Amino acid sequence: MTYRSLTMTSALALLAAPAFAQDMNFNRIASFMVADNLPEAEETSAEIIAASEDGMTLVYTDSPGASIGFIDITDPANPVAAGVFMPDGEPTSVAVIGNYALAGVNTSPSYTEPSGFLVEIDMTTQQEVGRCDLPGQPDSVGIAPDGSFLAVAIENERDEDLGDGRVGQMPAGSVFMVDLTADGLIDCATARVADITGLADIAPEDPEPEFVSINAENEVVVTLQENNHIVVLSSAGAVLSHFSAGEVTLEGVDTEEEGALVFDQTITVPREPDSITWIDNTHFAMANEGDMDGGSRGWTIFSQDGDLVYESGMDFENAIIQIGHYPEERSGNKGVEPESVTFDTFGGTPYVFVGAERASVVGVYDITDPAAPVLTQLLPSGIGPEGYVTIPERNLLISANETDDAGPRAHVMIFEYQDAPAAYPHLTSAGIETLTGWGAISGQVAAEDGTIYAVNDSFYAMQPTIFHIDVSQTPAQIVDAIRVTREGQPAQLMDMEGITLDGEGGFWIASEGRSDRLVPHAIYHVGSDGAIEDYITLPNALLAVEARFGFEGITRVGDMLYIAVQREWRDDPANHAKVLGYNLDSEEWSVIHYPLTVPATGWVGLSEITAHDDRVYFIERDNQLDARAVTKQITSVPLSAMDAMVPLGETPAVLEPQLVVDLLPALTSTGGYVLDKVEGLAITDDGTMWVSTDNDGVDDHSGETMFFAIQP
Repeated sequence: MTYRSLTMTSALALLAAPAFAQDMNFNRIASFMVADNLPEAEETSAEIIAASEDGMTLVYTDSPGASIGFIDITDPANPVAAGVFMPDGEPTSVAVIGNYALAGVNTSPSYTEPSGFLVEIDMTTQQEVGRCDLPGQPDSVGIAPDGSFLAVAIENERDEDLGDGRVGQMPAGSVFMVDLTADGLIDCATARVADITGLADIAPEDPEPEFVSINAENEVVVTLQENNHIVVLSSAGAVLSHFSAGEVTLEGVDTEEEGALVFDQTITVPREPDSITWIDNTHFAMANEGDMDGGSRGWTIFSQDGDLVYESGMDFENAIIQIGHYPEERSGNKGVEPESVTFDTFGGTPYVFVGAERASVVGVYDITDPAAPVLTQLLPSGIGPEGYVTIPERNLLISANETDDAGPRAHVMIFEYQDAPAAYPHLTSAGIETLTGWGAISGQVAAEDGTIYAVNDSFYAMQPTIFHIDVSQTPAQIVDAIRVTREGQPAQLMDMEGITLDGEGGFWIASEGRSDRLVPHAIYHVGSDGAIEDYITLPNALLAVEARFGFEGITRVGDMLYIAVQREWRDDPANHAKVLGYNLDSEEWSVIHYPLTVPATGWVGLSEITAHDDRVYFIERDNQLDARAVTKQITSVPLSAMDAMVPLGETPAVLEPQLVVDLLPALTSTGGYVLDKVEGLAITDDGTMWVSTDNDGVDDHSGETMFFAIQP
């Protein structure tokens, strides 16, 4: 059996990213699946996260799991489940002093009767050591750097089904403060509540504090998200300053969810910040997620007196667009939604880390000059990054990712600050002068000059595109986006899943059908300019047995087109998929069977077919993610085996594929969980295999695209 090994070294060497070149970079080294702490739970989450004083244990809040979880990161590259504390309520936030975790717990029976408590947990014994009642529903918890007190944002969130979802709705929110003893224990007798009503221009009677942060002078900054306001308090609860978060005019925005990436609108929106962090004793950074009316798709630095120091505008979102993480299904709302922000210093460099909730990206900014931050990296996160903890003493950055109902389970991801090239992104459109979005990469083919052509699938139904990729650069660069058209308009009713060269400067493209959506299974002949010149429909013998899972790849050998069908059609034996042949000269169809690996869970199918030299290669994959994935592999058969194809209607022969590469090591080589859709395979003249994953257009997906080479 033929076998090609993919080593960690070869994979990472090809995935370095000089677009953000510097000596030191953050690279993901591990991912922890939250369900490992609650294996019986149907849904789990990691929202807010903190670390013990020695940096060896992480603690996070899990709202759907109604728990506070612990992770042992003694070896950060191999995180281990360390148990949970069940607080008898919904944990919303956590902070750590020494070896004590202090968490806000929501026990509200209704929006109009908010309640909760603050619980203190010994992280060694995982036992409760203290508790204070809170005056309402808690959100963020922050501890003063000197350990003298803590603050809790009492949000008392609104009911979005009432009053058109607008503030005000009583009771009003507030900020709760309580002192800590020299041993780090809460002293409930010192509790006080800061009244922050009457300050905001929007619903001043009903502030909804979202996030708190405390500086070294024991000043508390608070975001009032729905009120679009910032408040700075003393440790006693007195208002020191307050001001509107303001609004931003953005140009080049995609505001339509039409299945195309078009960045041509101008909008003016309130910032409505979510999280906030001090970067020194007079300035703070905030993530402008938006909630009620706003969301400016970026982040901002203010002084505590209200002076605007820096506004990212569209720069953050534009950088995310270029690496294929833009969530088209959120265009009409708030785009990438920067929600979380934190600050720390690594190697003498001050950084702000900005998390885009809907794009599942962490932006790393060097803020040596706070008026001119520099984006140094974009890191791939799990779905919905919510909270961070930094451990600079161990060169660690950790993100907590809350989404657990979109396919992959919720994960905590660990990044290390290391003397190494950046491992992400693998693919970017930064090489195109015009801002170009991309995603849902499907089939691929190698050109004679060593470049790659790839297609997107029907997620972008109004913008079918052939992407031309230069793989001589690192990361690989999309250098052209060729729009596929029919009579001058974006070609509709297509689901491009495979592409091959026609030998004359154009392409043959395989489109997967959906008869229930009037999308035909078909093969299209497309010119070098993207215009459809001709098409091949299925004969009645195939139409009579077609099924939902159709064409997934196409390759050409001389006058023969070979097309991989993903799964069984109605006339196929169990776990056998058709490989179809079409003779361009005689216009005759033929067929042979590919024996699929029998799945333990879900299904297994073909995702690609590519001919190279004297062999035909396939991608065979299951539909499983993360630790559940079993089958992600490249197989091959001799080209001569295709001579056994028979005319439609006859009993097909069965191929005998050989394993070439088990792709699971490659899919975990950058510290993430196994992605589901390995869909693209192109082989250059020297035998290098380029493999890509489909990110589903960042819809119920982290947006991460792996694009890597396997050397011959």
